Amino acid sequence: MPGAIRSPCPRPPRRARRRLLVGVGLALTAGCAVGPAFHTPPLAAPPAFLAAPAQRRPLWPDRTWWRGFRSPALDHLITLAERHNFSIQIAAAQLEAANAEVTVAGAPLLPQVNLGANAQWQRAPQTATLARVAASPTYGASAQIAYMLDLWGKNRDALQAALADAAASRFNRATVALTAVTAVATTWFQVLADRAALRIGRRNLAAATALLTQLQAEFAAGTVDAVTVAQQAALVASERATIPALRSQLRQEALGLGLLVGRPPERLAIPGGRLRDLVVPPLAPGLPSQLLERRPDVAQAVANLRAANANVRSAIASFFPTINLTGSASTTSTALRSLLAPGSLLLNAATAASQPLFAGGALTGQLAVSRAVYREDVVTYEETVVRAFTNVETTLTALHYATEQQGRERQAVIEARRALRAVQAQLQAGIVNVSSVLTAEETLLGDENAYTQARLAQLDAAIDLYQALGGGWRLSAARHMPGKP
Repeated sequence: MPGAIRSPCPRPPRRARRRLLVGVGLALTAGCAVGPAFHTPPLAAPPAFLAAPAQRRPLWPDRTWWRGFRSPALDHLITLAERHNFSIQIAAAQLEAANAEVTVAGAPLLPQVNLGANAQWQRAPQTATLARVAASPTYGASAQIAYMLDLWGKNRDALQAALADAAASRFNRATVALTAVTAVATTWFQVLADRAALRIGRRNLAAATALLTQLQAEFAAGTVDAVTVAQQAALVASERATIPALRSQLRQEALGLGLLVGRPPERLAIPGGRLRDLVVPPLAPGLPSQLLERRPDVAQAVANLRAANANVRSAIASFFPTINLTGSASTTSTALRSLLAPGSLLLNAATAASQPLFAGGALTGQLAVSRAVYREDVVTYEETVVRAFTNVETTLTALHYATEQQGRERQAVIEARRALRAVQAQLQAGIVNVSSVLTAEETLLGDENAYTQARLAQLDAAIDLYQALGGGWRLSAARHMPGKP
């Protein structure tokens, strides 16, 4: 009900027409806004990230953070994704639609002007006997202008809501672009890991096959039994069975990468590269409060909240009177040459005021909906902020332990290579047979496969951290959202 709405403006008088006109006159000169002012909900940020590395100077990512991995192939793939990724193109189209909605929402704040023209011919008898019929032309032109005074800010708030929605679409596009770019990087790393796993699988198969050949020779010489040969033959069959699965996984990841960069399978060209050639750039976040200015999803949540607040204000303003100003000018003449003569001109001006009394609950229902959406967006904003802090802590922890694991697996590969060289030396000295060398080779290949997976986990954790830190996006560098800050 109008009486239940709290407003910083005085309630329009209803009893006396004179007092109503005086109130309208004051509103015309000063204007009056209704509804709650927008304030970002307070949410305490932690003083520091617990898992952040111990160093003084923060190292935030920049806009081309992927170049820190020093992979020209990755640079090329991300360039393709920025131009052809389907999700980015959809988000860009949604942004264009939101910008167009701003124009639509701003239209009621401007006068509406219509022009018209007409020509009419009439044939009528001049005498009662219908003996003679004359034609009399009539020409007319008109212009109409209408304007609704936005006394309570209803239309202005609708425009502010549209502006906020457009800003949310802009921030959503940045979020989609960041997600697409990180997906390209992680998928590319997975392709490299699959290639490494396929190479190791083939080397494992070759080593197991060579050992089987050696055991078969020793069985023929009577130095080993049939059970040993059968066990090695089963191992060879198992290693051979893994190759198709590795090739299938590699192909599927490559096709997924092509989809991310907007390339169909027949036009897909995957460049070469190795995980060991990549560099993990150093990263260190600053203060958690600074993170909120670097995450486009947080900015989008604030924009959605701003739009919801403007919709609440607009819904409240619907309870108050509306005043429409209209004016028209028309002219009528039987000859075109005198159509614009002063004597043919008719001017008209009118003012109309209306106050909603009963709308079947539509106004109160819309206000309840707007307030519920606002409360929902408040919770969404709080969740987005907490998730942002949690993402950074999680990815910092994952990167720390993935780096530690990668270092240990690398040391295991170094030790396995040293053991293989020792066994090869013993083989040359006649101390061991070739079976010991092949076994050492299998151990080395297993350690190399574990190192590949650890390296992949480290790179994925770095990508996740880049995404958690906003990928170099900054609110101050983006185009500022129109309207009040």
